[in-house]
Amino acid sequence: MEYKDYYKILGVDKSSSQDEIKKTYRKLAKKYHPDLNPGNNQAQEKFKEVNEAYEVLSDETKRKQYDQFGQYGFNNGQQFDPSQYDFGNFGGGSYSYSSSNDGDFSDFFNLIFGSSKGGGFDINDIFNGGRGSRKTKQPQRQAYETALSISIGEGFSGITKEVSLNIGGSIKNISVKIPKGITPGKKMKVKGDKWGIDGDVLFRIDFINEESLLLDGLDLTQKVEVLPWEAALGEKVVIPTLRGKIKVDIPKGTSSGKRMRLAKKGYEDLKGNIGDLYLEIHLINPPNLDQEQIKLYEKLRELNQYNPRK
Repeated sequence: MEYKDYYKILGVDKSSSQDEIKKTYRKLAKKYHPDLNPGNNQAQEKFKEVNEAYEVLSDETKRKQYDQFGQYGFNNGQQFDPSQYDFGNFGGGSYSYSSSNDGDFSDFFNLIFGSSKGGGFDINDIFNGGRGSRKTKQPQRQAYETALSISIGEGFSGITKEVSLNIGGSIKNISVKIPKGITPGKKMKVKGDKWGIDGDVLFRIDFINEESLLLDGLDLTQKVEVLPWEAALGEKVVIPTLRGKIKVDIPKGTSSGKRMRLAKKGYEDLKGNIGDLYLEIHLINPPNLDQEQIKLYEKLRELNQYNPRK
């Protein structure tokens, strides 16, 4: 079995805070998300690794249990044979989660934390010949927690996601209804009875920040592209937002990077609290300039006396 260094997979330190871990996870989840890398099997496998690492490090209980491995000097990718150690009868189950946003957890994960049909173990059981205290699950209704990644727009409007559960090699397809206004970190319980699952599934909602749209609390930052003459002369522009199209006045002399605040136009949560929307201006040049436009730019260059690099 291959040891997984979850800190190395996420690129964080063992002393990293939950905020640092979450920030790094969102960046990597966006980079390797299957929707952004269609047909790229390597990216999909990396996405699964990132989700598994975040599943552990974002949960303080799991993180503490996992950290016990570190003191024995295992390295990422190192092979070890669990059969060489006395694990007793805690056993490993065959319950794993997968969807278009997530993947099956590894055997290494199930070894430590068990599954819906099995239990985890005390790390000392491995190195002390099984004399540690086992944490075998009791024969009661099980609950399995995993991450479910959605876009900011999906959280804002609400959406029903189709999710697959792999239970003992049998695929169970279920629908998860995500309410409008859900926020990152919220947990949703789905009862498995309806879907033929022995136990409940707890989904922890994570948002994937997009290149042109970021969420910070309830505040949204949206990238807005404007043309040079719109920024120089001022212009009324129509901008598509999560709340629909809005008309905005671009002030005369606007520079790239300028932020414009629109109060109470940001994200709205389940309780009706609303953040602000920040429009971040980015100047772009039109593609494929024709000869007349090129001449106008050349004329502007001749007339211009301003040098921003001085």
